[in-house]
Amino acid sequence: MARVPGPTIADIARAAEVSTATVSHALNGTGRLGDGTRRRVREVAAALGYGAHRGPRTRTLGLAVTTYADWTWDFAGVAYFSRLLTAATSAAHSHGYALISLPADRGAEPLWHTLAVDGMLLLDSPEGDPVLRAMRARGLPVVFDGRPAEPRPDDVWVDNDHEATTRAVLDHLAASGARRTALHSGFGREFYTRAVTSAYEQWCAERGLPPLVIPFHPEDDQGHAFDRAFAAPGRPDAVYSLYDPGGRQVLAAAARHGIRTPGGLLLVCASEDPAYGEFEPPVTTVTLNPERIAESAMSALVTLIESGYAEPPGQRTVPAGLQVRASSLPPDMY
Repeated sequence: MARVPGPTIADIARAAEVSTATVSHALNGTGRLGDGTRRRVREVAAALGYGAHRGPRTRTLGLAVTTYADWTWDFAGVAYFSRLLTAATSAAHSHGYALISLPADRGAEPLWHTLAVDGMLLLDSPEGDPVLRAMRARGLPVVFDGRPAEPRPDDVWVDNDHEATTRAVLDHLAASGARRTALHSGFGREFYTRAVTSAYEQWCAERGLPPLVIPFHPEDDQGHAFDRAFAAPGRPDAVYSLYDPGGRQVLAAAARHGIRTPGGLLLVCASEDPAYGEFEPPVTTVTLNPERIAESAMSALVTLIESGYAEPPGQRTVPAGLQVRASSLPPDMY
């Protein structure tokens, strides 16, 4: 069967009512174009299916972290993403594919429409994800790390059971003597943040406890978000922090307020950073097992590319793990 040729730059220029030079500049991130013009041309190109995969396979896969696209950051410097990226690269190679990782901010937008890949692994895809929209428009197979905001019936994603993990952490802290556990959360828009926060609030409601969600920010090195809670009567005596730097922020805040860990504050942090095990006291961590997530996601993506479908659709669940250390144990056990 003959392949139907894709839209040309001239086709896009006519649809967007601009010159072919403007289209070229918009798609390649060059020239002096207004943001509105550049965005409109790319949206028209995506709607027409420009760059959609129609030719021979490139034997190349793409990977992008999309939940913080409005914020320039180095996801490879975060232990979870670093470990997942390494494992995803190994898994891609084992299937005979190369792997390209995209920058995490909107400066990579031209690549969304032109990058020559056979499929994409998207990490923490939020509602209205423009990268996902571009991949869909190009007709590229996509697999997700973390439940997408608006999954389609045939979508495949790999994730942990965040409700079960959250309950296990909170039950562990309660068994260690915690009477009021705060959740250090609320920065991301991805499913992980929403799912853990919802599970925490439900756990509190079942026990008649008022929830206390402390806002996380990656630049709050000294943990000033905790100042009001730590200075108030009835302060939290335990914290579950959802993000890699969060444990350090909690410890910094506790030190400023003269609160000892674990004597006055129990702490659990979701992190893949082995340095937490070297702290004094060693910090209890939750591992989301990024290596297993990467291997499962890459296997599903290659199957989707090579066969056109991946059965069954929906979630492939990877168990999380709780590495108990001194920071979440009663003082007499430390």
